[in-house]
Amino acid sequence: MAFGYFVVAVLAAAVAVFALQNGAPTPVRFMIWNLDGIPLAGLILGAFGAGLLIAGVPLGIQRWRARSQTRRLEAHVKDLQAQRDRMNETPRRTGS
Repeated sequence: MAFGYFVVAVLAAAVAVFALQNGAPTPVRFMIWNLDGIPLAGLILGAFGAGLLIAGVPLGIQRWRARSQTRRLEAHVKDLQAQRDRMNETPRRTGS
């Protein structure tokens, strides 16, 4: 767990250094939008965040569906195991 915190701290430091070194104001033009004076680091990090969001939402939905299906199938397996156990407990009559 400590290694994970270390990795996060290194990445956070790298992002901070990146933001400090790329603070020059940059004009942004997209279709009808026209923004002047946006910091370059903010623009890049914003685009990165938007990319994570665009990719993360469908992946999150897919993961949620897979977990739901896993829970449903595990419940079905338990039901089948209980049914098998009940069948094994009932005394079997042998032909005399």
